[in-house]
Amino acid sequence: MSEFDQQFMRRAIELAEQGVASNVGGPFGAIVVHQNKIIGEGCNQVTSSNDPTAHAEVVAIRAACLHLSHFQLHDCVLYTSCEPCPMCLGAIYWARPSRVFYGCTHTDAAASGFDDRFIYDELQREIGERRIPMEELLRSEALRVFELWKNKPGRKEY
Repeated sequence: MSEFDQQFMRRAIELAEQGVASNVGGPFGAIVVHQNKIIGEGCNQVTSSNDPTAHAEVVAIRAACLHLSHFQLHDCVLYTSCEPCPMCLGAIYWARPSRVFYGCTHTDAAASGFDDRFIYDELQREIGERRIPMEELLRSEALRVFELWKNKPGRKEY
């Protein structure tokens, strides 16, 4: 880890502190760095925006992708004040940064009231055994859209 990495992590932690002080959301901050420049940053904004997906990592990824005019973050590094939750981890993998640094662990978050263990547990259950009922409906009709996608000339892969 370099001095730059430490500086960038300190910025993510600073954003988390600002989020707490301004009451925009929980105690989480994140930044995305490309070529040693911050191109996206965010703090948790779940409660202020009434958006359960407005986690710091997602906010930072959205800003960075907008900056790059691209939906992937190749050659970028994400710094986050806490180990990503399952949703953010999914977003990170879809965005494909080259590396992620995190401050606190998911255990630290759980000790402060942010326990996402239940989501990991739910992912291990069969669909019919999950807390929120999920049922397949109109699959044959929905599959037609995938056929349209597969046959679409010039589609942009991701």
